This record gives sequence, structure tokens and C-alpha cells, in this order.
Amino acid sequence: MSSLAVRCLLSPLLPRSGSAVAVASCKSRSIRVHASMNSPPPPVAEFPYLPPAQRDLMVEVLSIVETGLGPQLLPSTVPSDVLSYQNPSGSAHGALDIRYGGRDSTVDFILESWLHCQIPTGALNIATLFVSLNSSTDAPHLLMEFIQGSPTSLVLLLDLIPRKDVVLHPDYLDEFYHQTDLDKQRQVLAKLPQVQPYMSPSLYVRSILSPTAIVVNINCGDGEQTMLEEIIRGKLNMICKEIVQIWLRLCVKTKLLSEVDQDILVKRDSLIKSKAIEIDLEVNLPRMFTPEIASRVVREIKEAYKVQDSGKKFV
Repeated sequence: MSSLAVRCLLSPLLPRSGSAVAVASCKSRSIRVHASMNSPPPPVAEFPYLPPAQRDLMVEVLSIVETGLGPQLLPSTVPSDVLSYQNPSGSAHGALDIRYGGRDSTVDFILESWLHCQIPTGALNIATLFVSLNSSTDAPHLLMEFIQGSPTSLVLLLDLIPRKDVVLHPDYLDEFYHQTDLDKQRQVLAKLPQVQPYMSPSLYVRSILSPTAIVVNINCGDGEQTMLEEIIRGKLNMICKEIVQIWLRLCVKTKLLSEVDQDILVKRDSLIKSKAIEIDLEVNLPRMFTPEIASRVVREIKEAYKVQDSGKKFV
């Protein structure tokens, strides 16, 4: 079971649970708005089930992104029963928040989510940050995700997801991936003996990632939880923050694009998002959650992704 963000985009990366998780409907449908730093943090911002090192890094990165975007982000209007939910037995908990960019912003939306659930081998914890840009720029989207099913191992996905074909547009490859030395960050992490490449079984997923994507499994072996924490607080902390800062410097500036180029961007983004919802969310969410929960979550994701709601009923 994945976080809701990555299930929309990169779900084949994730391990599958052996059994479905039933989730009860929350009674409250009140709207929760958090417009400023003085407002109570939404449940997703707390990442309560992540180990301390992972939680601290996610909170710090989220703070860097939100500070960098500043007034570009509008208050959240995600319903309270999507902001936070759990199943009747308390063995599965989740949270999802979406904030949209303002009228003059290059940000389409920022999506944050986490999921904690019990699986036969222990607990699965996933935390995701996904920032989608709009057609006022052709800059890449930002995606960062932790997937942890063991205290001593961690799957990391960190990428600036390209919005143009880098073969057809070598200038795009040069501007966002070569001149920024993004691959240097991947190489630093790859030198650690505990780090191995993580290969998605989906060719479709691999095709939408950048050449500099960090998709790795950090496995420290049995009983080496302290070593994993040291890696996260050391090199991984530095690498994640550096890549996020690069993205903030280059990717949130408006660019002068022709209408044709903007139309192509919108079509490419829409195809990827629509396909992800079709092949994953609408198939897997009803099996993991109740039909009511699945409908609510899919509806929120579709609204953010600007995908038309087909009115499909989950059973």
C-alpha cells in the first residue's frame, strides 16, 4: 500500500500488502483550512509513524519548500475525513493534504501524504511530497518519497520529473539536469556500500523519471538501525536538501512559453496523471479501503490533477 501521492504517479515502486485493509468512514465532513504558520499543522505535516531521523528530514524539507514558495500557496480546503483517516481496528492510518498555487504562481499544487499500516512482515510507513507545476513554466515537478517496511532499510525516491522529452529537447536536459550537477548528488549516495539501485517493475514508471533520478534501496542489514539513522542524518540529509534547493532556485520562475508549448505541457501532464489514476487508484484503493473512502480520496486527487470525474462507483 503506498502513499496517496505516489499511488497516483509511481505506484509500481511500492511493495504490496498480502491483504486488503478496511477503512471506516470518518463522521466529520468539516473543512479544515490552514492558511498561516499560526494555524494548527494538518495531520500530514506531523508524519507521526516515521522513525525520528526520517520524520525530521521530511519535516525540514517540507518547511524549506513551503518557505520557498511562501505566499504562492493558498490555504488548504481538503475535507477533514481526507486530511486524516484510519480503519476500525487502528492498524492502518493515513493523511493527505493538497494546497493549490495562487493565480500568478507557477505552482499548480503541492501534495503531502503519509501512510502507516500493519502488514504480515511488520509495519509499512510511507511519506511523500509532490509539487506539481503549471503551464506557466516547463520546469520539472518535484517528488520526494520514503518507503520503509523495515527498521534497517529504506527505499528513497527523489526526482525532478521532466516535462519534456530530454532526447528531443537537449537544451532542457542541459538546463535542468546537466548544469545543475544533479547527477553528482546521486553519485555521492551511490558510493555508500549500503545503497543499491531500486528498479521499478513498471516500464511506464521508468519512462517518466529523469536520467538523474535517485531511486535506491538503503539496506543496512539486520540490527543496524543506528547505521541507517546515521546515513539519513548525514549524507541523505545533505543530498535531499541540496536537490530541493536547486529545484526552488530554477523551477518556480515563470517562463515565456508559446501557446503551443503550453498546450503540449498540459497534455503531457494530463496523460501521465490520468493513466496513473486509471491503472492504479481506481483499481487498488477500493481493495485497500472501503468504497466510500476510495471515492473521497480519488475525488480529491482528480480535482488536483484536473482529471474529469467519471462518476464511477466503487464496490
